Amino acid sequence: MPEYRGRDAALDNLFRGLLRLHKALLDDERVSYERVHGRIPSNGEFLQLVLNDAWFAWLRPLSQSIAELDELSESDEAASRETIPVLLASVQRLLMPMEEGEGFGRNYYDALQRSPDVVLAHAAVRALLRTSSPGKESST
Repeated sequence: MPEYRGRDAALDNLFRGLLRLHKALLDDERVSYERVHGRIPSNGEFLQLVLNDAWFAWLRPLSQSIAELDELSESDEAASRETIPVLLASVQRLLMPMEEGEGFGRNYYDALQRSPDVVLAHAAVRALLRTSSPGKESST
């Protein structure tokens, strides 16, 4: 297990919650993809699809946010640590499902309609975001 130098418990829990949400979204999207294109033969091929296929492009903003949070929370530099609240606010905005429109919000809305696992992970992350953002209340 890696040592989390600068990460506090709330950020660590949020990071893990975001990873669970990301996995639930990937699992749900894999099922949708396989319904249209047939079974994906291996996890390696699935990874290549996630990284390169347009079908999965909508998930990339979440992937990037998770990577940025991990990098910032491990930094000992004060400037990096000060960027964390900005990133958390960005994640809160990203995780707002939208019934209308396109992009992440629309696809996220659809995933929430299809998958109980996504709903549970979403609720957990929203709660963690509230506790990771001191002085900020979020609307769920």
